[in-house]
Amino acid sequence: MKFESIDVQCYSGYKINETPRSFIYRNRRRTIVEIPDRWYEGGRDWKIMGTDFFKVTTDTGETFIIRYQGLLDRWSVMIAAE
Repeated sequence: MKFESIDVQCYSGYKINETPRSFIYRNRRRTIVEIPDRWYEGGRDWKIMGTDFFKVTTDTGETFIIRYQGLLDRWSVMIAAE
């Protein structure tokens, strides 16, 4: 899987960057209207960085997989293999 860095605006509730609300990808703002799936990888294994993944649908009907790496405070979007 390849990922590209993005800027994300989030809701921060009980933790920082809890839920993404919109993001800028390839110079275009995309508003998230639905999060049909989310999951977490990592955890107790200290060799694997904890990462939150979100499958999101935007207001234009596009679907993306975005991830947040909390240790690095970095957001990215999965891009199709070229």
